Amino acid sequence: MRTIAVKLFISGFCSIMICLIATPADGQRLTERKIKRVFDNSEIVNDHYTGFVLYDQRTDKVIYELNSNKPSVPASNTKLFTLYTALRMLGDSIPGLRYIVKGDSLIFWGTGDPSLFHPDLKSAKVFNFLKNSPQKLFYSGANYIPSSRSGSFSLQTELTSFPIGENTAVIFAGADGNLKITPSSLALKLRQDTSYHPKTFTIRRDASGIGFSYPLMQITAGFKKLFPIRHEPDIIAGILQDTLKKPVGFIEMPMPQNAATVYSLHSDSLYKRMMLPSDNYLAEQILLMCSSVLPGPLSLDSTIAYSSKNYLNDLPDKFQWTDGSGLSRYNLFSPRSIIKMLVKIRDKVGNEQRLLNMFPAGGISGTLKNAYKTDNGVPFVWAKTGTLSNVHLQGGYLVTRKGKKLIYSFMNNNFLRTTSEIRDEMGRIITDIHNRY
Repeated sequence: MRTIAVKLFISGFCSIMICLIATPADGQRLTERKIKRVFDNSEIVNDHYTGFVLYDQRTDKVIYELNSNKPSVPASNTKLFTLYTALRMLGDSIPGLRYIVKGDSLIFWGTGDPSLFHPDLKSAKVFNFLKNSPQKLFYSGANYIPSSRSGSFSLQTELTSFPIGENTAVIFAGADGNLKITPSSLALKLRQDTSYHPKTFTIRRDASGIGFSYPLMQITAGFKKLFPIRHEPDIIAGILQDTLKKPVGFIEMPMPQNAATVYSLHSDSLYKRMMLPSDNYLAEQILLMCSSVLPGPLSLDSTIAYSSKNYLNDLPDKFQWTDGSGLSRYNLFSPRSIIKMLVKIRDKVGNEQRLLNMFPAGGISGTLKNAYKTDNGVPFVWAKTGTLSNVHLQGGYLVTRKGKKLIYSFMNNNFLRTTSEIRDEMGRIITDIHNRY
């Protein structure tokens, strides 16, 4: 009996110790039930449409999902689809222009590359190529068809096959009090209109979209206004002539398939510039540029159609893709399609450091700089944000204190709170997952 009692005591003692040891460990396990409780207890995420997916990269399984199959407006998370398409269609370097040499002439076509004279993209290869060419230069815009949707519905800067700078003209009051315009080659497009009588001095674009008019009145000191440059071959040739300091003509000539390519800059530098500050103009031009590797003229529509058929045919839910930037509310993707896209981007890039370098880092850079605090100076979240009126979301990569590598999509649509409230609640939940697991 004594032996039995001792055995029972030892067995009971061991059971107690196992429970004491196991309970804290179990409390640190990341489970569906625990994440569900967080969302159930959040007043903010329950008063509007919230879609959420938390995905474990090690097991390739979903930990928790909420409305994961319901499509919603992705705002700038659309840039994830633009990024992946570019990663698939373009190489390590960006195609800057296409050209042929015919007799004593060099005829060239744009690819949609937005890096030439862009203030944040230091690339001089295209400029130097044209500047040092011994042939006569002729630009052709015959390889570009404007999108039936003109790209993004809200993008002010017009898409073009040959962007220069940020594809904008700047009209401003000079130090001498006179009106100035850059690029200076557009000076002939700026004229005074005595029939124009605004309440205060301003500039309006002519109905043709090419010229600019100003009233007969005192120019306001410090006046400055930006306008998109129209895609007109003579305008682009004139701007190039002004910057290259050599004659540039224009010609309507279809681009032959054997046209050679001049590359401009490393692709990652362009993608990073699109992703971190969420640059809408660059996103649209990148998507347009992808069509430069397809047969036929440049077309935003052809890129979307090609990518949807060949690269996005394995997305879990039906989607609607309209532009490159996400400014259009016609874009519709589900949270689990966002997760799938983040997995595909990760696999295509292949290198974790390179991957995370393309995304805003919480507390460090881009659109997440002020949305999160670091963990003792180390970021733990890298994600693409998206914001429109009554729309705010994040999609990206998360590392917990225990070293778990996760992917998440957090979509909020149709809320009536302030965007800052939604942003703070997303930050609180994602930070809590990082801290606890």
